[in-house]
Amino acid sequence: MTTDTTVLDGLDFPTSGLAVGDDVADLLFREARTAAAFTHDEVSDEQIAAVYDLVKWGPTALNTVPLRLLVVRTPDARRRLAAHMNEGNRDRVLEAPVTLVLAADTGFHAHIPTLAPHMAALADALEGQPEQRESMARMNALIQAGYLIVGLRAAGLAAGPMGGMDAQGIDADFFAENGWKSLLVVNVGHVEGAGTHYPRAERLSYAQASLTV
Repeated sequence: MTTDTTVLDGLDFPTSGLAVGDDVADLLFREARTAAAFTHDEVSDEQIAAVYDLVKWGPTALNTVPLRLLVVRTPDARRRLAAHMNEGNRDRVLEAPVTLVLAADTGFHAHIPTLAPHMAALADALEGQPEQRESMARMNALIQAGYLIVGLRAAGLAAGPMGGMDAQGIDADFFAENGWKSLLVVNVGHVEGAGTHYPRAERLSYAQASLTV
């Protein structure tokens, strides 16, 4: 697909209003789908690490980056995780090349002196505020979850995020020692065919989804 461009300060920009070409926009959004069918091709730890090392630069409040990843690979871990999924999602976990549990670290404040040294004192202030920490961790980790899904697509991988699960059961089974709170389960792999038998659904237009004041 070709894209008309305009030149500004020696750089070519698409005339669509985006600073990337249609090929990138298609890869990340327009042609990307939530996938349920994957090939048997391996997804390496190096690929997942490369995605994380890219999306960690996305903004979070006070640079807290509270998203944590549990990479589920072994048959035993896969069966344990599947047992906590809603019935319709169990086989998806069992069959995917690799599955990520995206979690929020409610102990994120311990890293504030490193990640936001100008706010180092906040680490001590948040120590006695577990509800505030959990609220902050969940909101910012969910923001990072969006970055991660787009990052997986940028790496040529497909993602199948799922929320149908027993989050408390996952936390008790996998996160009893570190206190992480599970948010989403995401199957990851190379898409097989279209990756889904569902047709592409409509989206709300900008006019429907925005107000200007």
